[in-house]
Amino acid sequence: MSNISKDTICVQGGYRPGNGEPRQLPIVQSTTFKYATGEAMGELFDLKASGYFYSRLQNPTCDTVAAKICELEGGSAAMLTSSGQAASFYSIFNIASCGDHIVSSSTIYGGTYNLFAVTMKRMGIDFTFVSPDCTDEELNAAFRPNTKAVFGETIANPALVVLDIERFARAAHAHGVPLIIDNTFATPVNCRPFEWGADIVTHSTTKYMDGHGAAVGGCIVDSGRFDWAAHAEKFPGLCTPDESYHGVTYVKEFGLGGAYITKATAQLMRDFGSVQSPQSAFLLNLGLESLHVRMARHCENGMAVARFLQGHEKVTWVTYPGLEGDKSYALAQKYLPHGSCGVVSFGVRGGREAAAKVMEGLKIAAIETHVADARSCCLHPATTTHRQMSDEELLAAGVSADLIRFSCGLESRDDLIADLAQALDRV
Repeated sequence: MSNISKDTICVQGGYRPGNGEPRQLPIVQSTTFKYATGEAMGELFDLKASGYFYSRLQNPTCDTVAAKICELEGGSAAMLTSSGQAASFYSIFNIASCGDHIVSSSTIYGGTYNLFAVTMKRMGIDFTFVSPDCTDEELNAAFRPNTKAVFGETIANPALVVLDIERFARAAHAHGVPLIIDNTFATPVNCRPFEWGADIVTHSTTKYMDGHGAAVGGCIVDSGRFDWAAHAEKFPGLCTPDESYHGVTYVKEFGLGGAYITKATAQLMRDFGSVQSPQSAFLLNLGLESLHVRMARHCENGMAVARFLQGHEKVTWVTYPGLEGDKSYALAQKYLPHGSCGVVSFGVRGGREAAAKVMEGLKIAAIETHVADARSCCLHPATTTHRQMSDEELLAAGVSADLIRFSCGLESRDDLIADLAQALDRV
């Protein structure tokens, strides 16, 4: 069948058992795989044959789940990683090295900002952070001759700013580099960035894809559309022989559809080893099977909570992309017409102290370093996930001192609203 819906892909994508094979995805809990001859294994090491020889590089369970996510996003190849942070790191480091430069939206997750601005800077990769609301002139001025990619989030965590993917893709391509989009909050159920010009998509699968707080993980998906060979001088790692892997030239051997992910697997996963376990991949697949159903409920609850907060006298501001009047409302209608996510950010009259009282007073939603889960949770980013950032950096990231990130789970919306109401009464 062609044109299978995303709903069906969520349930049956990636794994299609044959006659007499297990209906549920098997967990291949093995580090190694047996071969009859050294020559057969040598073919695998030379990337001349497909198969498995060590689970740090590839594992059947992990590859099957990656294939499902790839199918959901409409990509050409994908790989799982041990976390969303590993996916963000690999997505950049696969095409950039010491002396290179990246343009990134300033409204990104605090952990990603720290990875880029501190850790990868120590590795010699420089980042320029631009506002998602910058003008075309400001965006183009951020590029340098050594720029290798542009990075952004579909829906920023926790600022909830929707990126104008098409505009950022246009700028990236004009400068001969790919656009990398973290699609964690929207998921491919609500937005497929490749359809708007993005070239590579990353996910923290720990969030909505897993959906139950059971397993940490990440994923990278390649669209297979960016022409690395047309900009060979910018991407020698893909377009010239890799002497650390038998002199293979990835673009030549695997084409545009397979070069990027093959290099990330054969080179980066080999050397850094941020592999997702087969058990975690199995749990992730269980979450994916209900993703299309859960996202609809998350969005319904998010909208109901946002509207309640918008009308509350003790709430000074509310950010939610689906809310009329929100600064991202127009972009949300363009990129996320069927819903954005279940996360709502808001401020309470009284600042940090009032925010702390509200969170401590919640009975259903728990204070957690987590988001996008079946169970509602909340966080004060300025003192947790973004605490390493200066006041200026916090403002650039869209994180104010009074911001509460409230992640609506799958509970009754009436109960969530009642819980927030009694907590706000404490202020």
